[in-house]
Amino acid sequence: SFKSIKEILETTPELKSIKLLLEDNDIVKDFQKIFPELKSIVKAVKCEKKILTLKSDNPSMRNELKFREKEIIDKINSFYNQERITRIKFSNK
Repeated sequence: SFKSIKEILETTPELKSIKLLLEDNDIVKDFQKIFPELKSIVKAVKCEKKILTLKSDNPSMRNELKFREKEIIDKINSFYNQERITRIKFSNK
């Protein structure tokens, strides 16, 4: 019987690392969709082991984002209806 790629990833334990990698990539790809108001100020750089790295050249914006970290994490996890992020790192590089 035919199975979708998603179904195969969900049900095959050997593919768990690939599934996690794809999920991490989704967060980077969807960040602007989740936070359109931050589009010109912040860029999602990478996500690994439930830690999202955000880049901003503006130091005061990084401080503001750090202050709103829990709110950002909650909004991302809510977007996916599961815990995808537990922490955010902020960078200027």
